[in-house]
Amino acid sequence: MIKATLVASSVALLVACNNNAETKGELTNKDTTQTAAGSFNILTEEEKKDGWELLFDGTTVKGWHTYGFPGTIGSAWKVDDNSLHLDASVKKGWKIEGGGDVVTDQEFTNFHLQLDWKIDTGGNSGIIFYVNEDTTKYEDTYNTGPEMQVLDNEKHADAKIPKHRAGDLYDLISSSSEPVKPALEWNHAEIKSINGKLDLYLNGVNVVSTTMWDDNWKKLLEGSKFKTMPGFGTFKTGRIALQDHGNNVWYRNIKIRKY
Repeated sequence: MIKATLVASSVALLVACNNNAETKGELTNKDTTQTAAGSFNILTEEEKKDGWELLFDGTTVKGWHTYGFPGTIGSAWKVDDNSLHLDASVKKGWKIEGGGDVVTDQEFTNFHLQLDWKIDTGGNSGIIFYVNEDTTKYEDTYNTGPEMQVLDNEKHADAKIPKHRAGDLYDLISSSSEPVKPALEWNHAEIKSINGKLDLYLNGVNVVSTTMWDDNWKKLLEGSKFKTMPGFGTFKTGRIALQDHGNNVWYRNIKIRKY
């Protein structure tokens, strides 16, 4: 009788462990970008010690403004569900009423940027960096800043164009692989630029690696759609922008480390 009880208890314990493991696996599979603490838009104590800072606090748009309009941000950029969401419900041409590209109040030189993004079905956006906000010379963020492409590779027409797919250094370098997730699923992106060495990561994979501002960089620019933009890709300090391309897009866990 004791032996039978022990066997039954062992089986019950094994089932419980398996159920717990499955539950943990389901949580992980649902969202691999969630922090270990189970929260969003926070820094761990280790990150704080390493010099990371949040660019989005999860509750306000503090630290961001519409390109060319310091101190203000378009009403279509909303904070919801722990994310900075561009609401595309009202269009204005190919962009959004109350939208526009948003940029950081701060400028950055050497940095490591991390964030999560989610794009709507058939959607397009981008993470643009080294943006110069002299609007007397540059009408848009993309006149100066290179872009890591944010895209639904399955449904957006840009996916048919080389160097225009998710994770690409837009119109300059195609990503070496495509670890991007489907539309409406979260992706984790990183942009690391230190003394001209540029690396782009998507979901933990180094998809682009190049050197900025050298002779090869100049050749890349000459072979791109930006060759007619004299300020493009030349600035070594600038703002980070999130692009309004007329579609719903969500960003969260936006943090940066300066070097």
